[in-house]
Amino acid sequence: MAHRYFIYLFFTPLRYVVPEKDREAEQQSQQSTLQVNEKKIQVYSWGDGPVILVVHGWAGRASQFRKFIPVLNQAGYRVVGFDGPAHGRSEGKQTNLIEFNEVLDEVIKATGEPVAIIAHSFGGVASLFAITNGLPVKKIINISSPTIGDEIINTYLKAIQGSKSTATAFQQYMIKTYKRSFDEFSALHFIKHVPPDLQLLLIHDDQDKEVTIDHPLALLEIYPGASFHKTSGLGHTRILKDDDIIHQCLSFVKG
Repeated sequence: MAHRYFIYLFFTPLRYVVPEKDREAEQQSQQSTLQVNEKKIQVYSWGDGPVILVVHGWAGRASQFRKFIPVLNQAGYRVVGFDGPAHGRSEGKQTNLIEFNEVLDEVIKATGEPVAIIAHSFGGVASLFAITNGLPVKKIINISSPTIGDEIINTYLKAIQGSKSTATAFQQYMIKTYKRSFDEFSALHFIKHVPPDLQLLLIHDDQDKEVTIDHPLALLEIYPGASFHKTSGLGHTRILKDDDIIHQCLSFVKG
């Protein structure tokens, strides 16, 4: 029962109450929906110009990038975001990387090829996965993004006080269901298969308790051409509201 419950939790994002400022950002957008795998996906667009696609993390939503929007709009970019399946105002109870990949494909077909992706946490993993599958993106910024498969599983295990046998059962489930190990669904695996000209910026806080600084450092060992910026004291989500970080992202996109 514990093993089945762990699998259920792993693919079931929590839905949080949306703060008022995030709701205001949603209301200021042009909104549309896409149908992907019989799920209605909520899409948002702010401004005009070349597209920058923002991709939220697990249990997140597009409006978490609300502080990025006016800065990027003022610089002449159109910001496009979406609530992933089973997230925000989109339909569904469970989701996974493969489904996020399919949604990313459909969003780009509908809104245009982006000049860059700015992604947070799980959104960075999903974006790298999509890029290995042909998503036409040359620049990506991953903020607070996990990379190490075993550490991702361990984080979940600690949250529910799971045992090693639960981790083993989950690994067996992945191989049986998806014909791949969980490590083959990690950023450390994807980065080996991205186009060699992909420009990547990693931004991470050294006090991030959800995704430790070990994650981007491990990715840098495999992909040393990536740029890396370390912050301190911003944690896992507050980093999305930091003005310096937002302007660094803009500089990377323009540069």
